[in-house]
Amino acid sequence: MTDLRQAHDAVREIAAAALGHDPGPMTATESSSHRVYVGSDVVVKIIEADGHARLNREIALAPHLPAGLAAPLLSSGLHRLGTYDVRYACYTRMPGATPGMGMPGMDGVTARALAEDAVQRLDRLHSWIPAAPIDQILREPLDHGGFTSQAALVSEVEDLAALDRHKTIPRRLIDGLTAIAERAPQKTQAIVPVHADCHWDNWLVHDLRVTALLDFEWARFGEPADDWFFLARFSGPHTQTVLDVISQKTMTPLETLRAECEIREATYLASDLCIALKHPDSSSRMAAERLHALEELIGERYWWRHTR
Repeated sequence: MTDLRQAHDAVREIAAAALGHDPGPMTATESSSHRVYVGSDVVVKIIEADGHARLNREIALAPHLPAGLAAPLLSSGLHRLGTYDVRYACYTRMPGATPGMGMPGMDGVTARALAEDAVQRLDRLHSWIPAAPIDQILREPLDHGGFTSQAALVSEVEDLAALDRHKTIPRRLIDGLTAIAERAPQKTQAIVPVHADCHWDNWLVHDLRVTALLDFEWARFGEPADDWFFLARFSGPHTQTVLDVISQKTMTPLETLRAECEIREATYLASDLCIALKHPDSSSRMAAERLHALEELIGERYWWRHTR
């Protein structure tokens, strides 16, 4: 990716045009695939115009999402930055901050309240019936790494075993993935709009209430469990609380919910570990993190720990 460290002036120009006044200080924040700049009342995301197309997907969806779910889109387009173009999306900055992966430092009462609010917001998304053009965008093929069918998961696990030529993944973990795949349903149903990345880094919270769900780049049609997995898995010590909230609010038996989350985590881990083995030089950190998560999933039976 071209170095975008000199993009600050361009971002201020984009924000000023959208707001109609000087945006004030704009601070760069961490993001895995964009440059994101945050001001007092505006957020700007930029990426090279020839980079991945997921920001285009988010831009197209933003004006049509259910009211009050996401941050309002102020403007979007291309901006010349030196010798190349960047694509940008400029959003109203919503009040609040992200709880963070694992909800660090959060007490159980607060975690439950936020989970209840998040489940309500996601139910609004899952109940949304998008019009024809947006429906088509959500159905476009997207290599999201999530669960689609038993056959696809079995194939992914077999690919993982074949790629692991140095036997860095213990065989018992491969066997555990195989067992999960064999229990998986034949296929999933693309029946409702899902966010498909709604971990706690992608929520904003203010005064113990959710104010917005961010980053709709992976949005697609899927099953509600595609979102319940992210919400529960990245709740740290509050996973059981969040599972209880989801079960109660959606009337889904806990056993069913655990099984659906387990299948989805197995799929994401198999997919990510395949990528890490194909690109060991650039993915060593991801490989270590996913291997640790795989040990939790299989060795510690993560989704079933509180049923013993």
